[in-house]
Amino acid sequence: MSVATSSACDEALIASAAAETPCSVSARPWVLATTILASSMVFIDGTVVNVALPALQREFGATAAQVQWIVESYALFLASLLLVGGSAGDRFGRRRIFTLGVTLFGSASVWCASVDSIGQLLAARAMQGIGGALLVPGSLALISASFPEDVRGKAIGTWSGWTAITAALGPVIGGILIEHWSWRYAFLLNIPFAAIVLVLSFRFIPAGERNRTAARTDWAGAGLASGGLGALVFGLIETSSSGWNDRHVIGTLLLAVIMLTGFIVVESRHPSPMLPLHLFRSPDFSGANLLTLLLYAALGGSLYFLPLNLIQVQGYSAVAAGSALLPFILTMFALSRWAGGLVDRYGAKRPLVVGPAVASIGFSLLAVPGVGGSYWLTFFPAVLVLGFGMTVCVAPLTTTVMNAFDTDLAGVASGINNAVSRIAAVLSIAVFGVVMSIAFRHAFAKAVAEMQVTPSVVQQAMAQENRLAAIELPETTAAAEKEAIRAAVANSFVHGFRWVMLLSACLALASSISAWLLIGRNTAQANGPR
Repeated sequence: MSVATSSACDEALIASAAAETPCSVSARPWVLATTILASSMVFIDGTVVNVALPALQREFGATAAQVQWIVESYALFLASLLLVGGSAGDRFGRRRIFTLGVTLFGSASVWCASVDSIGQLLAARAMQGIGGALLVPGSLALISASFPEDVRGKAIGTWSGWTAITAALGPVIGGILIEHWSWRYAFLLNIPFAAIVLVLSFRFIPAGERNRTAARTDWAGAGLASGGLGALVFGLIETSSSGWNDRHVIGTLLLAVIMLTGFIVVESRHPSPMLPLHLFRSPDFSGANLLTLLLYAALGGSLYFLPLNLIQVQGYSAVAAGSALLPFILTMFALSRWAGGLVDRYGAKRPLVVGPAVASIGFSLLAVPGVGGSYWLTFFPAVLVLGFGMTVCVAPLTTTVMNAFDTDLAGVASGINNAVSRIAAVLSIAVFGVVMSIAFRHAFAKAVAEMQVTPSVVQQAMAQENRLAAIELPETTAAAEKEAIRAAVANSFVHGFRWVMLLSACLALASSISAWLLIGRNTAQANGPR
């Protein structure tokens, strides 16, 4: 339900790294439990927050752009610092960086739960993202370092299964907390996890030594990537309220171009870049990452708006909205082993063409429901088809990335693909926000112009356009007029939601075409610069 859930190459990242000094047999279950709890903390937070967005918007009277930033401020730092987080762990000690990430994430969660303004919440969410960027690669690295090759596969399967379960249960648990107590408890849910992880880390994970010979951390690249992506996202989100001709928007987008161009230049010259550009000489690797960018953009952007639709328009409770995507997650979990066998039977290319195409049908089905109707006849079929399409392509995507290079580059390749999936979601939420805003404003203005409502009521509603489905009228407004405006708001949001879903369907179809054109064209492995 969010950009923070497990990505396609998480397991590959574990499997690709060699265990340097496996821990004792008795300590292995505790190390595995530590990594599962730590990863689950991040995945749960990502899924819970989407369900909490309507409550947060209502609490702070936030605009649609500010609500976007509640997700983006976290996801931006997580995505842009993920690769450098793994590098820092290698250089400064895996347990040291891992526990630092857990501490930052836990502290930021307390901060999120205690804020009294939207600005403080955005700052706290950014701190969570930094903690997550240190924590997630640390979790994966600890498994690879602690388990020898002959039992690592079982450890990976256990980690994958339990993190999938927590990702599925997160929105439901969060919905219960939000509905019966407060959205603040959704953030406090992380605190027991963080405390247990820290205790287990210092008890069972060896401190390890700093690797002085490890590759120098690419801080310049990380700074330019974070700044460039942040400026790009800020510029796109601000267009919703300021327009494309605003000088601040133009200046921010220009800054994004300059910083991202600088990032490419730095990566081409850095001795140990976080993004080795030569890897993209491989058609399979380039094709896999293009597919990931398009497909995960469709997924991340569309699933950001789904809970807003369910809660603010369809009238679902937080628990019901949190449960709405369970068929998606459970389908991926139940059919993952079967999907992995598709590569052995048909190769990677066919599933990577078929899977996104099926997902495109799922996105299209999400564009069908209007306002009202049974979940089982409206959203359930779409969620089920979407889950099946994603299931078909996740394992082949991992295989394609891993097989594009020899073993010594597989870890770097899978880490890049992981980061691409998260960056795709970050960018798509901003872009889809622009699409939603334009479509909503157009439909709402047309609907208001056709209804018989007092001009002052119309003015009050139009002044809140930037809140989208969260528009509220004073209690003194006549019931009939209030109901007319509410219906116009709901239908206008559904109009925008349909555009977002159809755009997602087009992106998924484009990812299928990219697999058809690029995957399988490798004639030789790209193992390094030539």
